[in-house]
Amino acid sequence: MIDTNDALEKIIELAAGLKSSVGNEEDKLFVTNFDALELPEIIASIVDHLQPQLLPYEAAIYWYMFRNSVMSTGTQYVRVSTRGMSTGVILPSLRGGRSEGLSYASVQTALQGLEEKGAIEKAGDTNRDGTPFKVHLPEEIAICQESMKAQPNVLPEVDTEKELDYYNNRENRLRVFARDDYICHYCRKQLTRFSATLDHIQPVSEGGDNSLHNLVTSCLHCNSNRGSKPVSDFIEEEANKSIQRTPQGGAADL
Repeated sequence: MIDTNDALEKIIELAAGLKSSVGNEEDKLFVTNFDALELPEIIASIVDHLQPQLLPYEAAIYWYMFRNSVMSTGTQYVRVSTRGMSTGVILPSLRGGRSEGLSYASVQTALQGLEEKGAIEKAGDTNRDGTPFKVHLPEEIAICQESMKAQPNVLPEVDTEKELDYYNNRENRLRVFARDDYICHYCRKQLTRFSATLDHIQPVSEGGDNSLHNLVTSCLHCNSNRGSKPVSDFIEEEANKSIQRTPQGGAADL
């Protein structure tokens, strides 16, 4: 069993220098919501949508990093060294116990390829133990999103009664997230199955139900801030805040 406190400490350590827009809020949600029972489904998604688009060395290194992050610690972070992966990713050949392994340049090229494809992301500065990376899941990788759209929905069928509830039924929640491409309806932030939440367009307190058309994907921040405000009012309010945060003259400087 993964220790949540240890996992959060690992996130804080590895994400200290994270330069992307992803905040600790989403990372903590991943740790809180991650369920090892979902690993077969995640691995199947990688096999179906990511691996076919990777070169052999890229695939080997991605699986190595996935194994030592999501599978081992329940976080998306791992610190690796180029030199260490030169000998640790490919095992020695059975023929005489010899193997050339991966060259230093091959590892660097594969890491660069994975970054360009959005499969991994540098999460801080390099030290003597290596470089921290964030390992992305298929639903937050653009090339995988296109593959998912092209493939028919293969989520398991559910009973008709359950299909009426897209909020409490796990399979149906995933259908809403997939429909919205795992993107927040309000701020357009890219999410994962672990950081995404569902927001009612018409609040339940005002007669809203859990039907597909009354739910949208939302990040926790927007979901919490909106409360029971009408969707149009909240979107306008957030847009005004964004304009106020933009430095004067910023558009002219582009």
